Amino acid sequence: MHDSGGTLLSIRGVSVRFGGIVALDDLSFDIAEGQIVGLIGPNGAGKTTLFNCLSRLYQPSQGEVHFRGVSLLDQPRRRVAALGIGRTFQNLALFRSMTVFDNILVGSHCRTSTGFASNFLRLPGVRREQDQAESAVRELLRFLRLEGVSSLPAAELPFGTQKRVELGRALASRPSLLLLDEPACGLNHEEVEALAVLIRDIRDRLRVTVLLVEHHMNLVMSVSDKVVALDFGRKIADGSPGEVRRQPEVIRAYLGKAH
Repeated sequence: MHDSGGTLLSIRGVSVRFGGIVALDDLSFDIAEGQIVGLIGPNGAGKTTLFNCLSRLYQPSQGEVHFRGVSLLDQPRRRVAALGIGRTFQNLALFRSMTVFDNILVGSHCRTSTGFASNFLRLPGVRREQDQAESAVRELLRFLRLEGVSSLPAAELPFGTQKRVELGRALASRPSLLLLDEPACGLNHEEVEALAVLIRDIRDRLRVTVLLVEHHMNLVMSVSDKVVALDFGRKIADGSPGEVRRQPEVIRAYLGKAH
């Protein structure tokens, strides 16, 4: 088990309803600084709904979410990245005609302090900020082994490589919490193994806490310090991978009553 710090994200009694449908039902759990936490559950269990609450795309009907002690639900959506939360999406959200370098550079812009007017006027400070952002992108390209393709348009790359570019863009905002939405989806066996190493490196070398939504059970169980299992929007288990795997409710949710 990885040694983790204090609580980074605290989710308390979060419920989300869409009309008569309960998407999340009184969900509570914590993520400690430095943890890799896996969020699992069958389709429709509420995993992506939670991500959308954390990204401020949805407003819960009730409950509290605190990030570093700040109430996340009081923040406007545009503040989420600046607070230190990065995210990838199930469906790639890359600018297909832009180069790999520029796609990742876009991710750093939520962190630059100078506004449009000073960019337009090229005021002192803008150039320095731009240089720092570009040098951070070059470091990420090395970290993600993307230097060789940095000047290619994202659309020309294989799917697995495009996923690493999207990861680079999420990391360019220098998050302290990274939300990974099904990063293994569409990857082959070797790519999934490489992704497991990469997720650990993101935590160990970049010091980023990770919340991972994933259907690929072997990946979740091999990289996570803690696993939270959902079913029909309710939490049915919360503990180490070994503990969660043995919970009868988890086995039922995944394998059906017959098992």
